[in-house]
Formats: sequence, structure tokens, C-alpha cells
Amino acid sequence: MKHEPVIIALDLGTTGNRAVAFSRSGGIVAQAYRRLTQHYPQPGRVEHDPIELYRTSLSALREVVGKAGAEQVHAMGITNQRETTIIWDRATGRPVHRAIVWQDRRTSAHCEALRSSRTAVKEKTGLIIDPYFSATKIAWILDAIDPDRRRSSRGELLFGTPDTWVLWQLTGGAVHATEPSNASRTMLFNIKKLEWDDELLGLFNIPAALLPHVYDSDTLFDVVDASLFNRSIPIAGIAGDQQASLFGQLGWDNRTIKATYGTGIFMLVNTGDTPRFTDNLITTVAWKRASQVNYALEGSLFMGGASIQWLQENLGIIDNPQATGSETIASARNEGVYFVPAFQGLGAPYWAPDARALIIGLSRKTDRTTIIRAAVEAMAYQVRDVVEAFLPAVGTLPRRIRADGGATRNEVLMQFQADLLGIPVVRSAVMETTALGVAGIAGIASGFWDEKSFAAIVNDERVFDPAPDRDREAYDRCYAGWKRAVQRSLGWAECICPQASELVNPNT
Repeated sequence: MKHEPVIIALDLGTTGNRAVAFSRSGGIVAQAYRRLTQHYPQPGRVEHDPIELYRTSLSALREVVGKAGAEQVHAMGITNQRETTIIWDRATGRPVHRAIVWQDRRTSAHCEALRSSRTAVKEKTGLIIDPYFSATKIAWILDAIDPDRRRSSRGELLFGTPDTWVLWQLTGGAVHATEPSNASRTMLFNIKKLEWDDELLGLFNIPAALLPHVYDSDTLFDVVDASLFNRSIPIAGIAGDQQASLFGQLGWDNRTIKATYGTGIFMLVNTGDTPRFTDNLITTVAWKRASQVNYALEGSLFMGGASIQWLQENLGIIDNPQATGSETIASARNEGVYFVPAFQGLGAPYWAPDARALIIGLSRKTDRTTIIRAAVEAMAYQVRDVVEAFLPAVGTLPRRIRADGGATRNEVLMQFQADLLGIPVVRSAVMETTALGVAGIAGIASGFWDEKSFAAIVNDERVFDPAPDRDREAYDRCYAGWKRAVQRSLGWAECICPQASELVNPNT
């Protein structure tokens, strides 16, 4: 069998790691996926094993390189879950703690204590002080294993998001680096100066020696250790997963809003070379290519497809997530039932770490189908929340939403989304747009494509237009019900009763 030249994207996701080999025509030559174990040590806490994270990514990468032919791999790119925090020992290469995942809310109290610094942090980083971002996660781990900061100040400990961790491993410990789209998610990076900020490091008590070097997104970072594949593969691009998806959706200007329906839901719009700031959205670096920086506004929603996973794994009311797009679900009525998936609090535009999930509006008539339908609709309601938050910055309702991610296979969701917004929703022909995006960054940087030839391979699969007989007022009423349900979920983390054993008086 004759192989063709390929670019490989290594996509380090929340629930698993995927490697994809793309041909020059944009076709997928080979792909492999490995699930990643989710650890929930306490309510509100989510962790990964960094060793498993690397081993599963390497396993997927080896399978794809084997199928595509190592000699045909032109270069590779890495994209990743962004705010997830890993700290390891420089000398041994061993993690000092499990990775604290972006969904984790254990540092809520630390963030609340920093409320007076919100404006200063926002002006420098574009971020809202929230447990979502890396800074308080780093501080939490250091408080546990290096409280006096001696080891981290001497450079004995290293921090990285998954891109940095896997890059360090693939290069045999030769490179400790990241790029601006990932650095901008730490709450430690000045997005105007494009450098780590000493005042922020002081605020969070984090030594600079812990942090990776920040290169451009399209840098030749190094080559994969030749012992892994019997040849050196150039690593020519890195980007955070949502920024990579924006690139793969050709969101190179402010005319495109992309929505990725994955574990969470993430929406971005490119704002060019000028950062724009709003009260309830994130301002982030989109990428820095050929030394030119692009910024984006982002709405981050913590629970998207993960809500369907919860219905399957925790409640057992569905056997297959694909069933949520069936005719049975499509014909189910709302019945006034709303599902607010605030399992780890709420992200944009509420930023409420103390919110908790609820299902409200239940009656004796409610059945499993109604609850599944409510979970599907919740994804669409959250997207409308962010679209409305975008409006002051972008000026007008977008002409369309470009959608990607696994949940876009759910046609019930896609049609409901178009009807709820009143604008078309365009589903990408390539579901793995995140992988395609970082392949594009690495491929353009390494000469595999130019921008024009890469843009030519990005195609739409289907356009979901609003129903011609759509009742706008009815959808607005449904959305108003959603907003009421969200209000009921706020502040619920404080309503925790003691365990039954704590209620027993030992003297009785």
C-alpha cells in the first residue's frame, strides 16, 4: 500500500486523547482514540492521572503513525484541554499530584478571597477570577507539596498544561514550553505584553521558575524523540483546543462565531489584533503566528455533552448517547422541565462557582424522555446565553453559527439551536475541527499547506435553518423559563446538610 504525506494532530481532550493524520486534501488517513480515566475524589473536584494522560496520547500517536507510515509524517501539532494543571519534578519526570482538570472547583474560596483584585486581573489577563483557570490550581498544589516555595523557586518543579507536559515527554525532557493561547488561560500571562506578569505571580504566590517558556503558536518547538518512532518528527504548532477549533473553522476575522459542542461548550469570535473586554466574557489570545497576534472573545460553558454522559453513567436512563438525537426525543414535549447542568458551577455569562445542577418543573407526567430532552435543550439555551453576551462587542446577531464537536451529530440539538437563535447553524464536515485546526497551524508553518490551500479543504456538512413556521415568541418564552431555572440554581453550594452520622448526639 502506497502512503501519502500527512500532518498529524495530537488532540489532548478531557475524556480522551486522539491522534489524527490529515492528507493534503484534508482527508483523514488514520485516527485513533484512547479514553482517559476521570477521577472525582470529592464533590466539585475532577482529576486526571498525568502518566495515563501521556501514555494514552502516545498509544494513539503510535497507532496513527504506524497506519500512515512514519516516513510520510511531514510534521505534527498538539492541541489540548487548556486550564488543566500539572506539576512535576524536573529531575525524575514524575508528577507531584494528579492533574487538576479545568472543570475542578476546589479553589472557589481562594478565588473569592481575591475579589478585590478582579479588575486588575481582568485588565492584564482578560480573565475573570475563577477556579476554571490555572493560577489557583497551581497555588493549591504548591501549598500541599511545596508550601514555602523553595523547590519551585529553585526550578526543581515544573508547571504545564497538557500541551507542555506531553511536549516535555515527547522530547525526552528537552523542551519545557507552551504558546500564547494556552499561556493566556493561566491567569498569570499579560495578554497585552505577551509575557508572564510579575505582579500576578506575586498575587498568587507562584515562582517564575516554575513556568514554561512561551513561543509563537507556529514555532518549530523541537522534534519527537527519535527512539519513539525510529525517526524525528517535527512538532511545528501548538494551540489550545478552542483556539485550534476557531482556526479550523476559518475564524480568521470577526465574521465567524464558532461553537464547539464537546464535554463543555466553547464559543469564540476573533477580534483581530486588538483585545476587546466585556464584563461577563473571557478575552483570550487566539494565536500568535508569524509573530502576529490575534485575540478572541470567548464564552466557556462547563457542561455540554458531559450532561448526557452523566445521564448515561450516573442515572442509567440512556444506554447510548446517540439515542438523544432519535425521533422519540425529537417528539418529546418540554412540559416546562428544565435541566441546569451546573455540576461544577456555571461559566459564562454567570460565573457562579456556587451554583449547582438542578432539574426543575417535574410533574407526575414527567418521564425519562422528558428529562433527556431537557438535557439536550440545556446545551442550546447555554449557547444562546453566550450569543446574547457577544452582541455588545460584535454589534449585531451573527449571520450563522459554525458548529463542531461530537454533540453536533445530534440533529435534534442542531435544529433546536437554529430555532432558538433564529439563525442558521452550520455543521462542519469534519467533526474533529480542533484536530484539523492545529494540523492547519502546523501544516502552514511547515510548508505542507499555504493559507489558501488549507482554507479550500474546510467544508460544511449541513446547514440547519430555522423552521419556516417558527414561533419566535414561543421560543423566547422557553428561553425565559431557562433564565428562571438558572436563577434557582445560584448559591446552592451553600445548602449542604451534615451527614446523618453528624446529626446523632453521642450523649443520647
